[in-house]
Amino acid sequence: MRRHGDRNFILCPGFMNDSGLWARMEKGFKAHGQCQFADQSQDSSFADIARRVLRTSPTQFILIGFSMGGYVAREVLRQAPQRVSGLVLINTSARPDTENVKDRNRELIKFTQSRGFRGLSPKALRNSLHPSRHQDEKLLDTLQSMALRMGEAAFINQLAIKRGDDRPTLEYIKCPTLVIWSRQDALRTLKEARELEDGIPNARLEIIEDSGHMTPLEQPEKLLQAVLNWFTDVDV
Repeated sequence: MRRHGDRNFILCPGFMNDSGLWARMEKGFKAHGQCQFADQSQDSSFADIARRVLRTSPTQFILIGFSMGGYVAREVLRQAPQRVSGLVLINTSARPDTENVKDRNRELIKFTQSRGFRGLSPKALRNSLHPSRHQDEKLLDTLQSMALRMGEAAFINQLAIKRGDDRPTLEYIKCPTLVIWSRQDALRTLKEARELEDGIPNARLEIIEDSGHMTPLEQPEKLLQAVLNWFTDVDV
């Protein structure tokens, strides 16, 4: 049984999110260990982001990846599986980008390079939230503030990242894994979460109710409790 507070957490945020994504959960995590936040702003490939994470990480750690951060977390695990004692994947997928998404990203890069970055669109921000929170100005401002802090270079870097099909390699993930999906997530589907659960040998799926895609900010208490319960059950 692990001692209270001796865990190391590496927290990987989503697209155009920084450590502020975890602000409402950080205190809860720190009660159980040390937190480190992945820097996903400077590189345009998951392999390079993972190498950056590993250079500054403890010898052993639990990886927590949200949305795009789930792809980062799996790449970290591919590069150094012996260092990962547990994996949490939140509102993410193992699927590759569609051709439509690739085309859209290329156009957004061109547009941003010519016109500059002024933040994410109000529609994109609202779509990431539970329908009841579409007019929550405080929450919308929190999301936009993260994007603006990340800035233009990070926006272009993250749009340029190629998301391959991870489904054929999920079977090689050997550490205990918790997959979390949120009931009102408009960006990721239950089927994608089931693919992760079914593909990873030691995976468990938990569903968070009354939350859109941005669960760490929308339902931080429920999310934290799901993760802590899993820690106890699998002793990571």
